Amino acid sequence: MQQLTQPLAGRAPQLSFRVEDVAPLSPAVVPTLCFRLAIEANGPQPIRSVMLQTQLQIAARRRGYDAGAEGQLFELFGEPERWGTTLRTLPWAQVATVVPGFSAGTTVDLPVPCTYDFEVTASRYLLALRGGEVPLELLFSGTVFYSGDDGRLQAGQISWNQEASYAMPIAVWRAAMDRHFPDSGWLRLSADSFARLASYRSRHALATWDDVVASLLEREAGA
Repeated sequence: MQQLTQPLAGRAPQLSFRVEDVAPLSPAVVPTLCFRLAIEANGPQPIRSVMLQTQLQIAARRRGYDAGAEGQLFELFGEPERWGTTLRTLPWAQVATVVPGFSAGTTVDLPVPCTYDFEVTASRYLLALRGGEVPLELLFSGTVFYSGDDGRLQAGQISWNQEASYAMPIAVWRAAMDRHFPDSGWLRLSADSFARLASYRSRHALATWDDVVASLLEREAGA
C-alpha cells in the first residue's frame, strides 16, 4: 500500500473550475441536470484523483423579474418594494463527485438531482421563472490526490476561494422536469388532508384529482 504524505508548503497543485454546459440527464430515475465541469491544474504534478464537493446556490439578486414572477415570489421575498433587503442567495444542492486522474486538465459530469417538492425553496423559485436565465454560484471544496516530485502520493486541499458562476437557461430546468412531470405539479399533503380529499372525491364521484381540485376551486369562487 502506497504511503500518503502531506504536501510541502506551496507545492500542492491548485485547481480552477469552469462550467461549460448543462443539459437534462437522460435516462434518469428522477429529474436530473448534468453540468459539464472543466477542471484545470496549475502545476506539473499529475493529479491522481479528486474528492470534490460542490455546493450550488442561486444568486437571486443577479437577475430581474417581471410582474408575474414577482407575484409568485411574494411568499419567498415579500413585497417587491422590499426586495433590496429581502432578496437573497438561495441554497440549491450539494453534490459529491470523484474525479479520475488527469494531467493538466479534464472535464467531468456533475449530476444534480432536482425535486418538484414545492416545500423546497429552490423549487418554488425556479417554478416562478418563465424565461431568461438562472444565475448560479458553484462553490468547490475537497481533497486533491497527486504525485509529488519523488512520485509518492500526496494530498492537498482545494483552495477555499474556488468558485464558478454560470447563467443557466430556465428552459433547461423545465425540460428536465417535463420529462418526468409533463404538464403537472406536485403537492405534499398530510395523511389527514389526503384522506379528506379522497372522501370528497368518492362522495362526488369525481374521476381524477384534478377534478377534485377544480370542484373545490369552483365552490370557493361561488362562495
